[in-house]
Amino acid sequence: MDKREFKPISVDLKKGKTYHWCQCGQSKSQPFCDGSHEGYFCEPLQVTVSEDQTKKLCTCKKTKTPPYCDGTHRNL
Repeated sequence: MDKREFKPISVDLKKGKTYHWCQCGQSKSQPFCDGSHEGYFCEPLQVTVSEDQTKKLCTCKKTKTPPYCDGTHRNL
């Protein structure tokens, strides 16, 4: 996969809303789960924030701070 495809996606997260971050990389609606993980080794990571915020969510799935981007994609 081309390194450009791993760029994080900036997302406005809303206080109290639960999000499901894709951990397997199969989702067509990155960075969120669309159920494509069926038959894979993982489940989506549930994320809820305590205040409205904009965050960069990882798409390379190698971050050490899931679901947030830590820059790991630059080294792939």
